[in-house]
Amino acid sequence: MPLRFRNVDVTPDDPVESWGFEGMLAAMDRGYAVDWRKLIEAVFDDPVLRAIYDDARDAAESEATVILLDAALAARSRSTEQEARERLRAAFRATGLTHAQLAGRLGTSRPRMTSYLSGSVTPAMDVLVAIEAIARERRAPLLAAHLELV
Repeated sequence: MPLRFRNVDVTPDDPVESWGFEGMLAAMDRGYAVDWRKLIEAVFDDPVLRAIYDDARDAAESEATVILLDAALAARSRSTEQEARERLRAAFRATGLTHAQLAGRLGTSRPRMTSYLSGSVTPAMDVLVAIEAIARERRAPLLAAHLELV
């Protein structure tokens, strides 16, 4: 069932700028991903809406949705360097390897790997792709162990 607003003279199809507090609150508590995306994009693009968003988030009943929306706003605010560094760190954690072990797999040194993960040196994109591939490779046997063939 699509989101519907109560007590306001706008619909979820109208621009978020016209939703006001009540519309934002309804989207947070009773909305769906499509409504949340529209809300996040508008708040990110228009700083004036941020104050209304903050008031609505404080009044929202759905704590999980607020956490999700705040994370989405934070993700949109990250620079490309921050995004790449976070992906690199997440891929490293997913490998389950030490800095030295991963460096060995990549053909680099442990100090160089540490400098990549700390963000003091930005690696070439192929390093990120390689680490993500190693993470997938190491995760596949773990996932296969949990499969049950019926």
